[in-house]
Amino acid sequence: MQGVFTGFATIGVVIAVGALLAHLRIVDLTAQRVLSQIAFFVGSPALMVVTLSRADVHDVLSANLLATSIAVLVPVTIYGLLARFVWRRRLGDATIGALSAAYVNAGNLGIPVASYVLGDAALVAPTLLLQLLVLQPIALALLDTDRIGRAPSLGQLVTRPLRNPLTLGSLVGVLLSLTGWTLPEFVGNPLELLGNVAVPAMLIAYGIALRLGPGLGAAGSLAELATTSALKLVVQPLVAYAVAHFALGVEGHALLAIVVTSALPTAQNIFVHATRYDRATVLARDTILITTMGSVPVILLVAALLG
Repeated sequence: MQGVFTGFATIGVVIAVGALLAHLRIVDLTAQRVLSQIAFFVGSPALMVVTLSRADVHDVLSANLLATSIAVLVPVTIYGLLARFVWRRRLGDATIGALSAAYVNAGNLGIPVASYVLGDAALVAPTLLLQLLVLQPIALALLDTDRIGRAPSLGQLVTRPLRNPLTLGSLVGVLLSLTGWTLPEFVGNPLELLGNVAVPAMLIAYGIALRLGPGLGAAGSLAELATTSALKLVVQPLVAYAVAHFALGVEGHALLAIVVTSALPTAQNIFVHATRYDRATVLARDTILITTMGSVPVILLVAALLG
């Protein structure tokens, strides 16, 4: 259990630093936006190159990937239907809401949890790759579509994700992994250094927004916030368990790994995307806060029941 507490404590401290800087008026919301932009355009793409180049992409062809994919699809579908027919959200807001309900913190929290709780950091790789190469490019294409105010042509829809720095970084990382190529030190070392900027920048920006942004629930419907949080903390891990155990026959440690990774909280980079596109920013922020706090007892319960 030490890995769970270590991961959450690390995130909490860095977020608190951002909130303290804002409280002391050392930084303001302008700084929050700048940090988010740096994370989006520089740090995160570099991090994706470095992380995915070291992953075994063949591991995605597994029961882990199938169960994780269905566990993502179910909450995204539920939220999408509610956003369309109940809350009447525009495309960009609905996209951020769907990501908030299903996009897990597989990077800066999932890796330490996988290492210390599950015993192998590679167990989070299928989730990382699914999100980076499938879910994220689709979501970014939808956000880009919403921003330009009209439906793109087929060619634009296909090529737009390839012009996104995060997608490009992910694809380069996968290419390096598949080919076994190693970047020369004069390229790899600066990329790794830039990648190290991503997570602190995201978390400090998030802390600033917590201190200076609207209060909890100010995004509008509290029911919508409760829905995204419940989908993330309850529905997603339950679906992952049901598919993996009853449909695929997964048991033991492998089952624990699938459910724990699905029970991780909403990723901080969803807040970066929300800020970048100015869509559902408060909903993303509040869902991250609630699921980050709520996932601790959920993961501990999962580990107790399946460990």
